[in-house]
Amino acid sequence: MIATILPGSTNFHAVGYNEHKVSKGIARLIEIQNFGSLGTFHKPTPSELVGYLQKYSSQNSRIRKPQFHVAISCKGHEMSEDELLDFAHQYLKEMGYGESGQPLLVYSHYDTENTHLHIVTSRVAPDGRKIHHSHERRRSLEVIDHILGNNRKKKTEDDIDAAKQYTFSSFSQFKAIMVSMGYEVYQKDENVFVKHGGKVQKKIPFTEIESLFKSGYREKIRCRQLRSILKKYRDVSSNKEELQKELKTKFGIDIVFFGKKDAPYGYMLVDHANRTVIHGARVLVVEELLDFATPEERFNRIEDYIDRLLTLNPKITQGEIYSKIRKQRAYIKKGIIYFDGQSRPLKPFMAEAIDRNNRIAMVEMFSPVTESERDLLCKIFKVSRTDLVDISPERTHYHTDAVEHLREIFNDETVFSVRSRLHEEGFTIRQEEDATYAVNFKQHIIINLTEENFNLERLKKQLIKKTEQQKQHQIRKSSSHLSSKTKLRDAGGGSHSEKREWEVGNKGSYDDLENSYYLKR
Repeated sequence: MIATILPGSTNFHAVGYNEHKVSKGIARLIEIQNFGSLGTFHKPTPSELVGYLQKYSSQNSRIRKPQFHVAISCKGHEMSEDELLDFAHQYLKEMGYGESGQPLLVYSHYDTENTHLHIVTSRVAPDGRKIHHSHERRRSLEVIDHILGNNRKKKTEDDIDAAKQYTFSSFSQFKAIMVSMGYEVYQKDENVFVKHGGKVQKKIPFTEIESLFKSGYREKIRCRQLRSILKKYRDVSSNKEELQKELKTKFGIDIVFFGKKDAPYGYMLVDHANRTVIHGARVLVVEELLDFATPEERFNRIEDYIDRLLTLNPKITQGEIYSKIRKQRAYIKKGIIYFDGQSRPLKPFMAEAIDRNNRIAMVEMFSPVTESERDLLCKIFKVSRTDLVDISPERTHYHTDAVEHLREIFNDETVFSVRSRLHEEGFTIRQEEDATYAVNFKQHIIINLTEENFNLERLKKQLIKKTEQQKQHQIRKSSSHLSSKTKLRDAGGGSHSEKREWEVGNKGSYDDLENSYYLKR
């Protein structure tokens, strides 16, 4: 549980901040108390809420910044909104903001992974006095511990005992462990002081810590692993805070910096999984660690990495590249690099190479065994570099099973239309020079029907039968049309020669129909 007391204000700007979140749909006003008639007849506006708080606070003009704004959150969603609201009421009461008549606004936010509330009220009590606020942040921690039933001193002792189980070789490394747990640690005279919430919780003789020093920790393999991890996540982080969060979340590793916040001179890696502390300089110097790239530089790095991948493997596909760069939160699609919500075209030669490789991969999925099969597939998938396509040394069992299945269809005399049946099975018939192929694009199978000695007459007979059926249909249709048209011309009293001339012309149209059909086929 965390309560963060936010800066005060003369004009209660926290109301505008929270109402803006409400307007964006990522927050909701869940409670309004002691605002007079506001909210009774209509939803109050932000200016009305601010106006009321300013008027209420004006009863004590000595308070320069009367706004009290606190955010209360729990870990993840371990508490519901109602449970957190009950906690907030107890917190406000113990902090001095729970008296009858105290104006109160409670907002629930939905823009983070944690259930959290924002509370806005005044530092002026209902009777006009100033609400006690000395050592406010320390008291806030004590109040949280009291509500939750935490024994802070015992918790500190338990955490110190846990820290003693780690491997460390100096006071600085021990300090890094405690800092990663949320404590302040310093040495004075012959003692070590452990603080939390601005209050010393434990005093330890320095000799007690010194006796636990273990020198000579030199696990080179782990250092190399950590170096790779740090470089990888540094390249996709915008600042050291983001880098710290990524390492903590994904690997349970705390990066504890030493020195000024904006210019640290060094750091420690607290590896909680292995209970070890490693001096950062042995892994990656701090200057290199904090070498964060601009968006343009990040794209350049990703592009350079893809270029190296293509050099190492000239046939690498888009999917294979994705598996390499996805951990960097990047991917490519149709010659475009996508990274962190931004995009940039790949260099043309790289985009063309990847597109070519994708097509080659499609061809190789069919496992062609002969050059003729490979060449046909290359033609289908528009692969100009047939020499880059690998020819399989032997047939797959999928190919063998498919051949046997097609042979059953060809040998089945009850199958009237072999071609239609093959289409139902997912096969397309392709004629290439002197060979006929059956290609299944879904199952990635190509069969040379000619080479496998299939009875190709079954395909031709079907073609002839279908052609003659259509021809007879056209004849019947035209005859019907002719009969109707003849009757109309007879009714008009036309000459016999006219009718004969029309018939001759119509006979020629039958030939045209037949020829056009064969051309279509």
